[in-house]
Amino acid sequence: MMTTGRVAGKKALVTGGAQGLGAAIARMLARQGARVAIADVNLAGAEAIARQIDAECGRDTAFAYRLDVTDPAGWGEIAARAGADLGGLSVLVNNAGIAPIGTVESLDLETWRRTMDINVDGAFHGTRAALPLMRESQPGTIVNISSIAGLIASHAFAAYNASKAALWMLTKSIALHCAREGLDIRCNSVHPTFADTPLLDSLVAGTRDEREAKLARQIPLGRIATPDDIAYAVLYLASDESRMMTGAELKLDGGISAM
Repeated sequence: MMTTGRVAGKKALVTGGAQGLGAAIARMLARQGARVAIADVNLAGAEAIARQIDAECGRDTAFAYRLDVTDPAGWGEIAARAGADLGGLSVLVNNAGIAPIGTVESLDLETWRRTMDINVDGAFHGTRAALPLMRESQPGTIVNISSIAGLIASHAFAAYNASKAALWMLTKSIALHCAREGLDIRCNSVHPTFADTPLLDSLVAGTRDEREAKLARQIPLGRIATPDDIAYAVLYLASDESRMMTGAELKLDGGISAM
């Protein structure tokens, strides 16, 4: 991968960074010049990704913390630690999320509430904790990882559809708030289709090849996304290249929403 320093000098905090999309996003930002803080409930996994990044990009490029995104107090502590370790905070990527299967009748209330807690409240708490630090490190950008499922519904994803749609609208509200406050802080959402991450394991039965083939048949381009497909989009939104883009949604759905 060619390194061009597209986010050189940026200081980024990525949630859900121990695996999947979060790990790919953290690596991408670090390779392009940012220092990154990786937060996850899986501390050992986050530390492993941080070590990999440091080995590739240099010592103290990456830091790892344990964070439950549903805990407002935990967010306050981790945002402060990340700001101290990175020397400020200019990028927040709200990536942590879950995708339970269930219809409006089959889904239990506990799962519904947990999905909202992680997918929506997590980004709410994170943004509130990060904004005071980001005010001191402008220009800044917040990237919320939503889903094409936030724009297109399925009968079997009641909680996931609702949570990702809520995150989409929360993104726009955050963007307008920052603009009204006169801040050079932007907020945009990313809406991927199926991506090759551990999240797929719980969605479709069969081997990995069987899962990918079944899901790819639903996508006009005929393939599922790689984690780097999503990470490149986050890289663009985190960079100053997208400085006129706020309150917008970036669809990475292989053409599904065009049907």
